[in-house]
Amino acid sequence: MKSSPLEGDRLVRYTEGRQSWEETVKRRKRWLAVLVILLCCWGTFLLPPLAIALPVAPPLIAALPQGNAITDPKALLRWALPIDNPTVRELQKDLEQISFWVRGKQWSKIVSNISKAKTIIRDRTADLLQSIPAEKQEAAKTLLAELETSLDTLQEAAKAKDRSQLLPAKAAALDKVGELEAMMVQNFSYTPPKGYEHLPRLLGRATVEMETTKGKLTIVVDGYSAPLTAGNFVDLVQRHFYDGLPFTRAEESYVLQAGDPPGPEVGFIDPKTNQYRAIPLEILVEGDKYPLYGITLEDAGRYLEHPVLPFSAYGTVALARPNDDPNGGSSQFFFLLFEPELTPAGLNLLDGRYAVFGYVVEGEETLRQLRQGDKILSAKVVDGLENLVQPA
Repeated sequence: MKSSPLEGDRLVRYTEGRQSWEETVKRRKRWLAVLVILLCCWGTFLLPPLAIALPVAPPLIAALPQGNAITDPKALLRWALPIDNPTVRELQKDLEQISFWVRGKQWSKIVSNISKAKTIIRDRTADLLQSIPAEKQEAAKTLLAELETSLDTLQEAAKAKDRSQLLPAKAAALDKVGELEAMMVQNFSYTPPKGYEHLPRLLGRATVEMETTKGKLTIVVDGYSAPLTAGNFVDLVQRHFYDGLPFTRAEESYVLQAGDPPGPEVGFIDPKTNQYRAIPLEILVEGDKYPLYGITLEDAGRYLEHPVLPFSAYGTVALARPNDDPNGGSSQFFFLLFEPELTPAGLNLLDGRYAVFGYVVEGEETLRQLRQGDKILSAKVVDGLENLVQPA
């Protein structure tokens, strides 16, 4: 019996609906497969010998943070600055929130946030400047004037609903906010714990440019949050240790690892001592004044706490180490290539287990192209070298 036109239409709709449902199920299965693979693989990629996959402890799963994780490396670096000025943080938040409103095309809220930012600069200048040391006051005032101009450009783009102009203007404005916040860091001091006095340390930040066979990467190294880990990396860059070394492990949407020197050694041998330079696991927890050393947050029982430098941005840079030795890292490091969109915010097993010491802020496309066998042609410190302190 032939189907009536109506029955045929119902059949088409039913078939299309079922296909859509099946595609949804397939997508969810693929997502779950990716998640299971990552959970099994995390922790197995670091220094040889190969490590056993990390078990997933129930307390760790229960404590995974929820919410909208910050995935912009520059934003993470801004929030990691050791400053206490609520006004500039409010200004920063108003501008960073624009990215969220853009995704929903909520132009009225974008315009509102820009207006709030302009009001802060106009009416609360004194609050912004109170955290700036006297010798930087004039430079800060000039920067605020430039920021006002940037906000005018941003506002015009928002009113025109021009996304192509809005996003670059927002980034430019936030860069100026970051410069202003950097001026607010005062009297940063750090004394290495007993037993680590022989290690170089970075008392501030440094920028490293890394030329590879696929292009250039720019890395901001954060010594405020990881002074020993960052100091070790910058010191090795200065020694040209990484020049010519290959990327020894590259897994798409996972990690890219480098820093393994030729020969039997798996790290840096200090020529002064002829000893392997081991770097302790170093993690600064939100709310703490100094980093935690030699122990993972899980082993320390701090399941609910978050590191200041999290693994939430593509291009996160961290120190590799043997799976069974938190204090065994040396010269090998890795870039996180995992896309934050593939997992719920905060769902990762790297935070608190490996020491993040910086982020790639330029060269994301280069990072995406690098594969095992590609090389670091050269690495050099282009800013912040004065913050590197060598042991006495």
